[in-house]
Amino acid sequence: MRTNELDYILTTMLDSNKDVSDLNITVDKPLQVESSGQLVGVPINPPVERLTPFQTEQIALNLIGGSRRLTEDLIRTGSCDSSYGLGQKARFRVNIFSQRGNYSCVLRKLNTQIPTLEQLKLPPVFKEIAKEKTGLVLVTGATGSGKSTTLAALLNEFNETKSMHIVTLEDPVEFVHPQKKATFNQREMGTDFDRFSSGLRAALRQAPKVILVGEMRDRETVELGLSAAETGHLVMSTLHTIDCGQTINRILGMFEMSEQDQIRERLADTLRWVVSQRLAPKIGGGRQAILEIMGNSVRTKESILQGESEGKTFYEIIEASYTFGWKSFDQACMEAFEQNLITEESALLYCSKRGPTSRGIDNIKKKRGEVTSNVTSLGMKKDAPAPGTPVTAPPPLTLKLK
Repeated sequence: MRTNELDYILTTMLDSNKDVSDLNITVDKPLQVESSGQLVGVPINPPVERLTPFQTEQIALNLIGGSRRLTEDLIRTGSCDSSYGLGQKARFRVNIFSQRGNYSCVLRKLNTQIPTLEQLKLPPVFKEIAKEKTGLVLVTGATGSGKSTTLAALLNEFNETKSMHIVTLEDPVEFVHPQKKATFNQREMGTDFDRFSSGLRAALRQAPKVILVGEMRDRETVELGLSAAETGHLVMSTLHTIDCGQTINRILGMFEMSEQDQIRERLADTLRWVVSQRLAPKIGGGRQAILEIMGNSVRTKESILQGESEGKTFYEIIEASYTFGWKSFDQACMEAFEQNLITEESALLYCSKRGPTSRGIDNIKKKRGEVTSNVTSLGMKKDAPAPGTPVTAPPPLTLKLK
C-alpha cells in the first residue's frame, strides 16, 4: 500500500459523514467512523465488506511510516501512539494496537483550528481560570470527552492576552498554536522527550510561566507537577476521572499512607480549579458538553486536608457554591435541560445523582406548565362507600372442630 492510497481511504472515511470524530479500522468489520457518538460503516470503491488481517496490517505499517521507535513499542507493549497528517485537510492522533494476533487502528481527528472560549460556549468562570498565575488546573473526564479542546481554548486565551513563555508536553501534539502574544514551545512525547515525568523535569529549567502536561499518568508526574505549581508555575493537565471529587481521591491514592498528610497539604495549597467533562447527545444532533466545576475555597481546602465527611463532601461544597460559577453535574444537566439542549432522558443518564436531578427537572416542567406525572385521572371505585358512611365490621370467624 502506498501513501496516496492510504490518504484516499482516510479522506473517504472523513468525508462520509458529518461531525466525524474517530476513524475505526478493525479486522472482520468494514471501515467505520464515529459520528455524534455512533459507529457508522463507510462505503468505499472498490467495496470492502470485511477488512482482512493483511489489510489492517498494511494500514498500520503505513501509519507508523517506518519509525523504529513506534515499531518497537508496538512489538514490545502491544500498542503505540503517533500522529498522522492528511495534508492541509486534517491531522489525527493515532493508536495502533494488537488484538487476537491482528492489528487495529483508531484515529482521532484533531481540530486544526484553535477554538476560543466563546466558540465553545464555556461558562464565564473560565475567564477567571485564565487569570490564574500559579497553581494546578485539572481538566478531567473519560477519553473523548473534550479535555484537550478545553485546554486548547484556555491556552488560546493566554496567547491572545499575555506575553509569556508556554511549554506543552503532549502525546501527540494536537493543536498547533500560532505564535501570537505568547511564545509557545510544543514538545511531543517519543520525539522530543521519553516520559511526561522527564519532560516536566526538563521544563522546570526552561523558564516557562505555563506548563501543559498532556496527562498525569503516574505518581512521579503528579509529584513534579505539584513541585512546579509550588515554585510559581501554572501547571495545567488532565486526568481520567469521572468527577471533581474522584479527581482529588485519585491523586491522593497514588501515594503511600505515610505520605498522605504532606500530599494533602501540598494539594490544598496548589490546587486552583478542577473541571470535569461529559459529552451528552444534543437535541437536533451533535453533542453538548456537561461540565462540573470546582474552584479553591476554605471549604475545599478543609475537605482536602481532613477528608470528606458528612456535610463536607466535594459534591455538597460545589452545590453550595453555585453563585460563584461552580456547578455539579446535576446542576449542569438541569441547566442544559432547561435550555432545551438535551432531553430529560439524557439529563438523567449523565447526571451524578438521579434523585435530586429528577426532582429538579420536575420543577422545571412545572414552571413550563408541563405534566410531571403519567397518571391521568384519579377516582373512587363505584362500589366504595360514600364518605361518612359507617363501615360495618365483617362477622366473626367461627371454627368447627370435627
